[in-house]
Amino acid sequence: MAGPLLETKLHVPVPRRGLVTRPRLSDRLRQADEQTLILVSAPAGFGKTTVLTEWLAEAPANGRSVAWLSLDQRDNDPTLFWTYLVAALDRVSNGLGAKALAVRSPQSSTEAFLTTLINELQAVPNRLILVLDDYHVIENQDVQEGLAFLIENLPAQLQLVIASRADPALPLPRLRSRGRLLEIRAADLRFTPEEASAYFNGVMGLSLTAQDIAALEARAEGWIAAFQLAALSMQGRDDVAGFIAGFAGDDRYIVDYLAEEVLLRQPDDVRNFLLQTSILNRLNGPLCDAVTGQNTGKAMLESIDRGNLFVVPLDDRRWWYRYHHLFADVLRARLMDEQPGRISELHERASIWHEHNGDLPEAIRHTMAGKDFERAADLIELAIPAMRKDRQDATLSRWLQALPGELIQARPGLGVAYAGALLASGELTGVDARLKEAEQWLGTTAEDGDGGNLTSSIEIYRAAQALAVGDTAGAMTHATTALGLVGKNDHLERGAASGLLALGHWTNGELGVAHGLWSDSYSNLERAGHHSDMLGCSIALADIRITQGRLRDAMAIYERGLEVAGRHPAQMLRGTADMHVGMSMLLLERGELEVARQHLLTSQELGEDAALPQNPYRSRVAVARVLQAEGDVGGALEQLDEAERLYVGDFFPEVHPVAAVRAQMWISHGRTSDALRWARERGISDEDELSYLNEFEHITLARALLARHGAEPSEDSVGRAIALLGRLLRAAEEGGRTGTVVELLVLMALAHQKEADDGGALAALQRAVALAEPGGYVSVFVDEGEAMAALLEALAKQGSASDYVDRLLESVGTETHETEAQGARTRSTRGRGTPAQQRLIEPLSERELQVLRLLSSELDGPDIARELLVSLNTLRTHTKNIYAKLGANNRRSAVRRAEELDLLSRSRDER
Repeated sequence: MAGPLLETKLHVPVPRRGLVTRPRLSDRLRQADEQTLILVSAPAGFGKTTVLTEWLAEAPANGRSVAWLSLDQRDNDPTLFWTYLVAALDRVSNGLGAKALAVRSPQSSTEAFLTTLINELQAVPNRLILVLDDYHVIENQDVQEGLAFLIENLPAQLQLVIASRADPALPLPRLRSRGRLLEIRAADLRFTPEEASAYFNGVMGLSLTAQDIAALEARAEGWIAAFQLAALSMQGRDDVAGFIAGFAGDDRYIVDYLAEEVLLRQPDDVRNFLLQTSILNRLNGPLCDAVTGQNTGKAMLESIDRGNLFVVPLDDRRWWYRYHHLFADVLRARLMDEQPGRISELHERASIWHEHNGDLPEAIRHTMAGKDFERAADLIELAIPAMRKDRQDATLSRWLQALPGELIQARPGLGVAYAGALLASGELTGVDARLKEAEQWLGTTAEDGDGGNLTSSIEIYRAAQALAVGDTAGAMTHATTALGLVGKNDHLERGAASGLLALGHWTNGELGVAHGLWSDSYSNLERAGHHSDMLGCSIALADIRITQGRLRDAMAIYERGLEVAGRHPAQMLRGTADMHVGMSMLLLERGELEVARQHLLTSQELGEDAALPQNPYRSRVAVARVLQAEGDVGGALEQLDEAERLYVGDFFPEVHPVAAVRAQMWISHGRTSDALRWARERGISDEDELSYLNEFEHITLARALLARHGAEPSEDSVGRAIALLGRLLRAAEEGGRTGTVVELLVLMALAHQKEADDGGALAALQRAVALAEPGGYVSVFVDEGEAMAALLEALAKQGSASDYVDRLLESVGTETHETEAQGARTRSTRGRGTPAQQRLIEPLSERELQVLRLLSSELDGPDIARELLVSLNTLRTHTKNIYAKLGANNRRSAVRRAEELDLLSRSRDER
């Protein structure tokens, strides 16, 4: 955060004195335990908050905790919104949301953050109510989509309540159709005649007749704020009947009229105080003194609170207050009419107070409102380091966008910061213009030390901009220039420039140079204290080492990353979970399936992607590979589909596209035509000019050509595959990509085997084994099944046996046996099924039977998802299909139906 959290936003309002009790509404709310969402939607002044506070006052006695968040315009920043929401939950359950907040960053997906939060909520033993008050101020689409996801996956422990002046952009029709939504609207909130009488005559002591009340009701149409204003206006008035007769007009005119009546009856000092402090979102005594120039702020707030002048206390000590929103609107309109020349001065005073009290964002808001853009620019420059550190790029962009363009042109530091904020949020529009303005300023102004720093920052952002549009050469030029400009002790800038240059060399396939530059970037980031970014570097370093065939070095990099994270136990560093994902892939290659699985589970428990950009897709690819190794092809393909949907590109080269990974999985399970169709649609040919970026796709095509030989032996697909593999092999050897060389030699051996060229096959395999042994490769051989087993046996017989070859033979034999058993089970299911399955209209799949077994256990939803290494959404899809096939509508009835059909015992036996 760029400042402390406002505790007043998290305060549950205390029911006000003299309220009219409304049991009819409290009863409806009390009976809504089964609803996921309670929506209280009505225009301003209909008593939404009051009704909620009356109901919530009894929540603790019913064993329910209440988390409250009052929203304002600033909460359209996603970082701020989710931080406050977690803070609200933390107030009622200490530590709740800490893991989720720790993985939150601009690079991480909101879904991953919310999945972590949902998992934490699932573990809370008691029931919680989370209230979002004034939700109508939220317009940010990312926040709205995130909240929709939260609602869709809300655990039973949490009930969400939204109070809003307008219907929120949420899936209300779907919730309504499922019976998960309770709606309280303006028609429900309107005072009944009995409630209106209790208010006017009981609370306000006006002794109105039933006819008078009916007249006010007819004109106000149940608008409670109008009743309050009318009651204040009628107090002490002799001609009440005349007032009621003249009470007419639409809402805006009614408010203006009644506000004038109320304000005219106040002493001048109270009236001036109300008008001048109306510019404040929140008020306390010292702040009001600073704005009004008086020293009566605290006493005045207490006085108007006692007088029911639409002021709301925000804490139990009655230190912070706010005006009723509708009343504040009226006061501001009156201030504009009566004292327009003082508004800028009042905002300036408020801004100075907030600056001195450490709240730069609120100081900037007031300065902007007062249109003192020079001072706003000064404050924004002060706030930039904290905003960058806290990743509040959306707020920073909004501030800078509100400044006059000429002011940003005259302050190149602001322009460069603007470009950086845009790039950080993935937005390229406007970046070039901001950087050009800064460059022009530097070209016409004598540079000082700051100018030199600014120039290097511009070059760094130019490099990032070039990478984003695929201009690798341009990116490398700018990064090299930046390295020449950055001071030796400016470790953060040096780390950034080295990393960008490394990305260029990596993209070009120059892995040795790229690794050296990444190592330099890592060292500089370590000196700068940017530990999470060090873990981001670790991903790049390990990926390069894997491609170079140095698997043990890659594992050491991940282990070092976990050591860095372990030195900072108080916070969950970005990238901690990524270390476990990377280790799982290496362990899977070494044939250690169960250990690989455990690392993926640990990754999920830490927050799945731990906020690194590509982890949402990388982790799902890793899960897909584990599921494939376990024989769950359907589940693996589902994970790849989700990985492709969640792919978030950053500057890392996309050398293993998800679509190509899926095509390889199709090939391994007999769907060669699908893989060849993918290659045609992608424009991949065996005659293409080769490049490092397309290497994996061409390897996939070679696999497809080899697989095609079995289906269409008349085609010279093997010959084409051998030619393509030969070209790929030469390129990989020249590039030092030993890991790729191992895979290509394995495929070359299989290709020669298909041509009955035993000598060529064994020569290629012998080279592959020699290169693979130092790294401990297993899966690259084992995954090829019986054909590879035959080649390894032949290699052993010709005198090339070794402990390593023996281990590969043992592993490939075990794998082949398990694959055959899995195939037999699948054929059995497809061919005839069990008698129980035959009694179903549509039999359960292997995966659905596995889910069904877990549904019969004591595990909850998140635990089942973790056990299966799938997301909650994927689990819900399986569960929905199981319910439909079994004719069940909930978990209990599904298990009972499965027991009747003896499906559970079958599922357990096959495990």
